[in-house]
Amino acid sequence: MRALHHDQPPLAEVWPELGHLLTSTGDEVERSPADVLAEPSYRDLLADRPGLLGGHGRAIENYEALLADQPNQPKLWLAFGHALRATGRRDDAVAAYHRCIALSPCSGEAYWSLANLKTVSFSTGEKEAMRAQLVRTELRVEDRLHLHYALGKAREDAGKFGEAFEHYAAGAGLRRAQVGYDAPATTTRMRRAKALFHRSFFTRRAGAGSHSTAPVFVVGLPRSGSTLIEQILASHPAVEGVGELPELMDMARGLARDRDAGPGDYFEAVAALSGDERVALGERYVEAARIHRRRSRPFFVDKMPNNFHHIALIQLILPKAKIIDARRHPMAAGFSAFKQHFARGHGFSYDLGDIGRYYRDYVELMAHFDEVLPSGRIHRMLYEDLVEDTEREVRRLLDYCGLPFEAACLRFYENDRVVRTASSEQVRRPIFREGLDHWRRFEPWLAPLKDALGPSLRSWAIRRDRDPP
Repeated sequence: MRALHHDQPPLAEVWPELGHLLTSTGDEVERSPADVLAEPSYRDLLADRPGLLGGHGRAIENYEALLADQPNQPKLWLAFGHALRATGRRDDAVAAYHRCIALSPCSGEAYWSLANLKTVSFSTGEKEAMRAQLVRTELRVEDRLHLHYALGKAREDAGKFGEAFEHYAAGAGLRRAQVGYDAPATTTRMRRAKALFHRSFFTRRAGAGSHSTAPVFVVGLPRSGSTLIEQILASHPAVEGVGELPELMDMARGLARDRDAGPGDYFEAVAALSGDERVALGERYVEAARIHRRRSRPFFVDKMPNNFHHIALIQLILPKAKIIDARRHPMAAGFSAFKQHFARGHGFSYDLGDIGRYYRDYVELMAHFDEVLPSGRIHRMLYEDLVEDTEREVRRLLDYCGLPFEAACLRFYENDRVVRTASSEQVRRPIFREGLDHWRRFEPWLAPLKDALGPSLRSWAIRRDRDPP
């Protein structure tokens, strides 16, 4: 990793960004940056939000300046590693994570960040160090669960699949106790959406909403190929990938709050929107997305998987936006989500039974929208088809988006754009087949997932066409 020199910009020159950070959290901007960095709460915020410091390129420069002044702050090294990874500087990211561990040997998140690169193998000493941390009774829960996930990856790499599963399950159990996911509530909301958003509902409201054609939404379950689809599209000169935007979910929460629609539910508020309100909300989304866009390209990809909950809202406020449903074998997608610790969201993913029920709700809701929306409104992409015949599927994708074929979309792995998701290293490689049936190595422990999937799994086994199971 490039050395940190004290000829970096003085810390005072980084103050405007830190001042903005403090202002956004309601603190006093008169405090010195050194005082701010000395407090764990602000270092944690910096670690969680590397892009706050002016985009990833600027963030890296600022982190270098901060670390030159405060070289013994493990959380800053962790945040620096995240920013380096997002920009494709893998070796430098590894060095930053190792520096974090050297300063804070109990940092489970740093160990997990190494494992989450998917290409790093732990040494015998590192595995022993992680096990030693786990026996400490005073170890924080956050560090403990991250260490379990990291050791799960280490044991999986060694071919010890039973031991790996035990660690994944231990980490997931700790996380599930924190998130308190309510699977029946998700099913109830899905059924309410189906009852409310029927064909005549959309027919009566056709023609309103923003006329913007810029947004391309990629929805589905996490770990189902959405980052790969975004990377392929972002390799087209007309498309920019902007990652997983929170704007639509924030809008949904705001509608529920403003219309007093009840906790966690906003469908009635969506149904009550006037034509003018739908236009305004569509334009508001496009404008909010503008701050995430770095290039003057006509289209941008928002790949927030959970936006499948908001298909009705998208249809009403952005009727000309594209919607792509990224789908993968339910066992493969389900287990991949289970062994992945997500920084935030995806509360369903920490229990195999919850994952199976969530998948069933997802495919049932998407099948409903296939039926009530115009034919071809939603484009379905199966990960397995993309692996088997990449060019065919890329051409289908570009045709759906109304874009001419570009050979660069087949060389997506050459694209050096910022990628912040768990698949950041994988989409910088050509498509590979190894992940297709990887879940079968863990099949003896996946009965709860199989049982919860039920008919969805049987349907997938019978046919793998482009209709929803």
